[in-house]
Amino acid sequence: MVFEVVKQIPQGRVTSYGAIAKYLGMARSARMVGWAMNASHSLAEPVPAHRVVNRSGLLTGKHHFGDENEMQRRLEAEGIKIKKDQILEFEKHLWDPAKELSLD
Repeated sequence: MVFEVVKQIPQGRVTSYGAIAKYLGMARSARMVGWAMNASHSLAEPVPAHRVVNRSGLLTGKHHFGDENEMQRRLEAEGIKIKKDQILEFEKHLWDPAKELSLD
């Protein structure tokens, strides 16, 4: 379910581990979402894990991309500015699945 939510994040937008967990009805399970994002790198079908950050907009999962700068490069290629592992104008880029998706 986590991967299906992450696949819906549009280019140039990001969401947080906690926002995904809350959307899935597991509000206190942000860490579980992080584990899923780590596992996503071994899937055959790509999951845009680079678009999932912590609740403050920090690139806390960057060390799971092999190259420590890969997550930042991918986000910057989508037009997101980053300084010292922090997304600038985080609220502008924030995508909340609870507001954007329905659980139908």
